[in-house]
Amino acid sequence: MKGIIVFKGKYGATHQYADWVGQELSWPVIDADHASGSSVAPYETIIIGGSIYVGKWLMRDWVKKNLTALANKKLVIFIVAGTSPDEKDKLALIAKRNIPDEIKNRCEIYFLHGRMIRKNISGMDRFLLKVGAMMVRDPQEKKNMLSEFDDVKKEYILPILRAVKHPPVPQHQALK
Repeated sequence: MKGIIVFKGKYGATHQYADWVGQELSWPVIDADHASGSSVAPYETIIIGGSIYVGKWLMRDWVKKNLTALANKKLVIFIVAGTSPDEKDKLALIAKRNIPDEIKNRCEIYFLHGRMIRKNISGMDRFLLKVGAMMVRDPQEKKNMLSEFDDVKKEYILPILRAVKHPPVPQHQALK
């Protein structure tokens, strides 16, 4: 199976996950800033990875722009976020707001936990975090928003690798 990984991130976690997946599958990895519909056209499977920045999936516009090129491709999406993997409702809302309807029902979506190291983010992003935390009423959620974390682990890519290497059997074939 021929595939490619296209990604866009801000502070390195998404790039790290994309590189790990690329290494495991021996697939090319390309930053979305250098990828177009024509660069993904030869591939059967496209893994699209992006981080969440101020509520927006950084790959959303790229996907919308390249919907024609993504037609008839197997799509696997990973979203890197600071939201805990246990917060299923929040993650579902992120997907609903960011994955275009045209592909939502024909792709597999995986959430991977990211990182936030204050010294590595821009002054503007530190300011945005503080403003965002001021709008939150729950003291624990506010504390979580302002706390550093680094939960980027290679083991988190295993479900993505399984989805690509061992795709689920279509229902009509499973009944035979």
